[in-house]
Amino acid sequence: MKLKHNINPVLLHFINFIILVYSFVTYIPWYIFSGSRQAIAKAKQVKAKPVNNKPGGAYRSVNSLHCLASVLYPGCDTLDKVFKYAKTKFKDKKLLGTREILKEEDEIQPSGKVFKKVILGKYTWLSYEDVYIKAVNFGNGLAVLGQQPKTNIAIFCETRAEWMIAAQACFMCNYQLVTLYATLGGPAIVHGLNETEVTTIITSKELMQTKLKEIVSQVPLLRHIITVDGKPTMWSEFPKGVIVHTMASVQAMGAKADTGNKPQARPLPSDIAVIMYTSGSTGVPKGVMISHCNIIAGITGMAERIPNLGEKDVYIGYLPLAHVLELSAELVCLSHGCRIGYSSPQTLADQSSKIKKGSKGDVTTLKPTLMAAVPEIMDRIYKNVMNKVNEMTSFQRNLFILAYNYKMEQISKGYTTPLCDSLIFRKVRMLLGGKIRILLCGGAPLSAATQRFMNICFCCPVGQGYGLTESAGAGTITEVWDYTTGRVGAPLVCCEIKLLNWEEGGYYNSDKPYPRGEILIGGQNVTVGYYKNEVRTKKDFSVDENGQRWLHTGDIGEFHQDGCLKIIDRKKDLVKLQAGEYVSLGKVEAALKNLPLVDNICAYASSFHSYVIGFVVPNQKELADLARKKGFKGTWEEICNSPEMEKEVLKVLAEAAMAANLEKFEIPVKIRLSPDPWTPETGLVTDAFKLKRKELTAYYQMDIDRMYGKNVK
Repeated sequence: MKLKHNINPVLLHFINFIILVYSFVTYIPWYIFSGSRQAIAKAKQVKAKPVNNKPGGAYRSVNSLHCLASVLYPGCDTLDKVFKYAKTKFKDKKLLGTREILKEEDEIQPSGKVFKKVILGKYTWLSYEDVYIKAVNFGNGLAVLGQQPKTNIAIFCETRAEWMIAAQACFMCNYQLVTLYATLGGPAIVHGLNETEVTTIITSKELMQTKLKEIVSQVPLLRHIITVDGKPTMWSEFPKGVIVHTMASVQAMGAKADTGNKPQARPLPSDIAVIMYTSGSTGVPKGVMISHCNIIAGITGMAERIPNLGEKDVYIGYLPLAHVLELSAELVCLSHGCRIGYSSPQTLADQSSKIKKGSKGDVTTLKPTLMAAVPEIMDRIYKNVMNKVNEMTSFQRNLFILAYNYKMEQISKGYTTPLCDSLIFRKVRMLLGGKIRILLCGGAPLSAATQRFMNICFCCPVGQGYGLTESAGAGTITEVWDYTTGRVGAPLVCCEIKLLNWEEGGYYNSDKPYPRGEILIGGQNVTVGYYKNEVRTKKDFSVDENGQRWLHTGDIGEFHQDGCLKIIDRKKDLVKLQAGEYVSLGKVEAALKNLPLVDNICAYASSFHSYVIGFVVPNQKELADLARKKGFKGTWEEICNSPEMEKEVLKVLAEAAMAANLEKFEIPVKIRLSPDPWTPETGLVTDAFKLKRKELTAYYQMDIDRMYGKNVK
């Protein structure tokens, strides 16, 4: 979608003439010297084909039509072998980087709140050899503490180098690593630890003092807590029988341990490597059992979609390592000689919340070439940049818009715009360090507007990926030369995808022009199932007559003629209204989410009523400006609780919904403005910022009753 400008029509004709001349003059040298010709040809090629002509037949990548890929390197069929291979090949190369903290200080805000601010130094690096030795010693140290092969050990820690070192130690010694999000609430943590019967947990000093201290008495089997960053100052509140160690002390035990006479318990490909507790958009977290061969197949498929991946690449790790997207991305990088520099959402950019004003964020220092993100983060970047564009002078804003619209036209044809990139978009590109060559987005659907914006302003392809924890994160990824939006690409070389009829929703794999249905993923990346939950495993997984294991995703997709998949719906998001119309809640949210006025939105519909309602987290600046224009005065809470402001926001939503071609019955009729943002800490969204509909429904039940005309006491 093009941006709107306010340039004089006569001047605009002159500018368009100059652009036409420029395009004509630069086309011939571009055609001769640029490699983009091959990219255009590749973009038009068929990327996946059905293995047979029957409706519902599985689609495979054209690069794996006859045999699905399952291993990165010959003979490396377990994760410990993959790391050993990488350590041998890239021995002295840098692997894991951490920024040193130079200074910490408290900054008092005008509201009286105190924010922690940091000034950070350079990255210090561990080589492949360093990481390997630390992992070996840590694994041996865990054995000294009594950890046995094929038993569970938990990690509850922020994304950092020690997380990856601990994981590699567990893979080497065949310990089953139980992963828990650092943002999970107390009951969810207790559930995961008790269900897996762990006796040892690896954590950080901060999480131990804030979250574990409160719930450790509810985990009766716990015997050892290992902190990755030194001991807390207070111990007295921990139950008797729980011993606290540091990671360094456990590594020291392992270095001294006599392991020469003991046979090493190496894992088999079918052994469980990770029990990953999903943050889950419904109910209590489920533990997904992921084997060594599942992960290796998954990262084999992902790596094939990243051209020229190797030692020159630098990846910035800041998403939760307990999420399959981040763990897979880092394992891909580790296996190909890349550097991984660690960060956090609070220190990522120069403007991030914990970075002291005037000092540099992690992307500015690290200058990564590869980055993964969830749509929530990309949407924030998009809105922040567009807010700054709106604050520019008229000349600057119109220049940006002209360049934006020009580049949009050019990349839709497969052409590059080096002049625009260097003169107009360079400053925006520097927000992510200036050297990003590929952005990978996963975890939730990315809007077409945000995807195109990232393509244009950050001058790099944005690969949309589709996968689930249950498929080891692997499913599809768009190819770097595919600049279409709204699609998630062709099946990876490690798996195949087929569509199953869903009669209730009216989706059939015989539909024309595009077959549609529930997405099923098959291949060696499809996981073992749910830990201690055979009923749910049987519901979500199946095995066909050929022995192929399939995951039933619950997502509705359609295949295009070039073999690329588009996610068009989700079973759980489809609601039948009282008059019989089906409403896709996800479709409504996608149409309205990118409005500057909206920070987040959840659509809701009931089968007992004839209209859609919604809960909206408004953008504070935009809503305050709207209130000021309408002459409404009050605190932030008063503005959000005002029926008058609800009506004004509804008008804006209705206009955007009509522009997005939503049906009349899909447009929200009533809304509730939420003064508080939805974060993983509130329990209303997952760590990937997916909506938790059940929790949101419970939280806003009184508002639902009000909006549907029920008496509220």
